[in-house]
Amino acid sequence: MGLFDRELAQNMEQAKPLAARLRPRNFDEFVGQEHFLGEGKLLRRILAADRLSSVIFYGPPGTGKTSLAEIIATHTKSVFTRLHAASSGVKELRELLEQARERLRNLGRRTLLFIDELHHFNRTQQDVLLPDVEVGVVRLIGATTENPFFSLVSPLVSRSQIFEFKPVTASDIRKVLVRALGDSERGLGKLSVTASEEALDFLAEISDGDVRHALTALEIAASSVIGGQIDLAVAQESIQKKAVRYDTDTHYDAASALIKSMRGSDPDAAVYWLARMLEAGEDPRFLARRIVIAASEDVGNADPKALVVANAAAQATLFVGMPECRIILSQAATYVALAPKSNAAYVAIDEALNDVRTRAVLPVPAHLQDAHYKGAERLGHGEGYQYAHSSKDGWVDQDYLGVDRSYYRPVDRGFEARLKQRLDELRSRRKH
Repeated sequence: MGLFDRELAQNMEQAKPLAARLRPRNFDEFVGQEHFLGEGKLLRRILAADRLSSVIFYGPPGTGKTSLAEIIATHTKSVFTRLHAASSGVKELRELLEQARERLRNLGRRTLLFIDELHHFNRTQQDVLLPDVEVGVVRLIGATTENPFFSLVSPLVSRSQIFEFKPVTASDIRKVLVRALGDSERGLGKLSVTASEEALDFLAEISDGDVRHALTALEIAASSVIGGQIDLAVAQESIQKKAVRYDTDTHYDAASALIKSMRGSDPDAAVYWLARMLEAGEDPRFLARRIVIAASEDVGNADPKALVVANAAAQATLFVGMPECRIILSQAATYVALAPKSNAAYVAIDEALNDVRTRAVLPVPAHLQDAHYKGAERLGHGEGYQYAHSSKDGWVDQDYLGVDRSYYRPVDRGFEARLKQRLDELRSRRKH
């Protein structure tokens, strides 16, 4: 490489953002994902035995999917080929697969094919991969931010091992930030910049497990205090309004957490999941509907007023809109969370529906049949019916079904006293 080429390479490297320059080069520099990459864990054992087949890396941005793929390529001594699914077509994919076959046939070398944002490939493009993945012509590493069981074709999923990436912990992000400040070759060391403990803690926490986001904010902060210190105020000014990750998977997971928190009588958790969804831009009408359903499904007749409150909140949400309807939704969600619980009505209708669908349909008993027409008496319809209001107790011992079945089974759980005790204990633990 000539002098000009070296200078060009150095300039290109320096032009990269800090997050790209500081990509981990080996397993020692890689942070996070200890649940499958730690010593003795599955992926580490597979790599140690050189038994890597095709894998799918699934998880949120900035958690190391691309970095780990590049480390694996170096570790396995494979020819590393990279595609971005959003900007590649079938023709380009077929050409790469043909090159991989030639490489294996003529040189005996296998190809590690990394496809970023794999979920952008349509069904046809994914199907093109299958034959070469199946026979091992290429080792596929597919990276996706979307649940592969929803976004990828089943045959491709079944031929791959799936590793779910978790958000990187704040403590691990903090280590990367410290390393960036001290690294003179690839990081910010040449700028003679330091950062206060408060600033590092803030950037590590606000980044929500996204290392790239944290490093971008640190680079912005460092450029404004060259030769000085990044304090908390500078760190706060260097990061934009936090973008709450909220894709299809997160939508359903957060909705599930909201519902289960209300069912589990935890108003604090219910408000948190409600806030997270609202901040991410969720339609408040969707949230109102979930609260209405919970009021009936999980509270029911243990506190019938819960449905009244929830339905009123749904109507008010339509009338008021955001941002004020957040208060109304919070009131309804906490009311449902704190209400005594009974799913007796929910269980009853589902059991009755199951009987209607799977067992012989019961005839209406003759004494309950409509008798308000001429000729009903001749058929015996309504004969023997006892009018409940004619009894002094407002009730008569009368068969209304024709068979002995029990669907609605309310239970007195002494709920409210135990709920108060549980909430007191929970909040006491949180304080400590």
